[in-house]
Amino acid sequence: MGNKIILVAETGSDVSKELAEQLGVVLIPMHVSMGAISKDDGAFPPEEVCAYYDQTGKVPTTSGSTVYDFESVYERIFAEDPDARLLHLAYSAVTTCSCHSSELAIEGKPYEQNVRIVDTKHVSVGQCAVVIAMSAWLDEHPDATLDEAAEVAKTIGEHTKMCFIPKNLDYLRAGGRCSNAVALVGNLLNLHPCIEITDGKLLAGKKFRGALPRIAPTLLREFAQKHDLKKEQIYFICTPYMEENVRMVLDAEAKALGFEKITWVKTGCVITCHGGPGAFGIVGHN
Repeated sequence: MGNKIILVAETGSDVSKELAEQLGVVLIPMHVSMGAISKDDGAFPPEEVCAYYDQTGKVPTTSGSTVYDFESVYERIFAEDPDARLLHLAYSAVTTCSCHSSELAIEGKPYEQNVRIVDTKHVSVGQCAVVIAMSAWLDEHPDATLDEAAEVAKTIGEHTKMCFIPKNLDYLRAGGRCSNAVALVGNLLNLHPCIEITDGKLLAGKKFRGALPRIAPTLLREFAQKHDLKKEQIYFICTPYMEENVRMVLDAEAKALGFEKITWVKTGCVITCHGGPGAFGIVGHN
């Protein structure tokens, strides 16, 4: 594998298999349980999450990558190259066990000093954006040490901002994240809470009222201004069954605001369990 630092991330980052192969990123599976059946995130389409909810009225549960998930990958990599250097850009540690599992997986191992673990304090496409930015930085700094790379990764994570808006509150209600009454009123009034990732936590902020294609440009303008997002790159989050009009108005607004590169990223199963179908989101750097 050579001397280049290898990036590791969970599948919940929504880094696609194709992008992972292109960037040389190693993906560790997170897990989704539908009743008694548990599947690896990334091994099946997120539309199955929606189908399960439609059939049962229940949202599948998610779980982080286990110690075994990390051990099996780390052992394979270091068996092939004992001098390999790994940087794990971890899914937000306050939301899942993955970061801690990675720490336990290297504890006391011969290769422990060849691995660094950084809590990106992000999930989904926010984490994906950190991975992409870090990969670009490593290409520009091929002689970087692991410690240098880890510090840069922390900084990139701090300057990455993400929010998303669910189409309705059904999945939040079914998952126990809001009451039946709140969901009923929210759906009747067509209210959509903006969920922001703050210090690794998913926190509900301002509520927007109206159809998603109408509120999407307003959210983009307000979010970009609030966080003073750099204009070089903007990411949009696309969930299953998102309205095509949402894509159109966001593309148009992003161009009007001067964003130079627009990238749409499709969510996997983990974040679909939380946001549901039809949701959209925004990620950028400042």
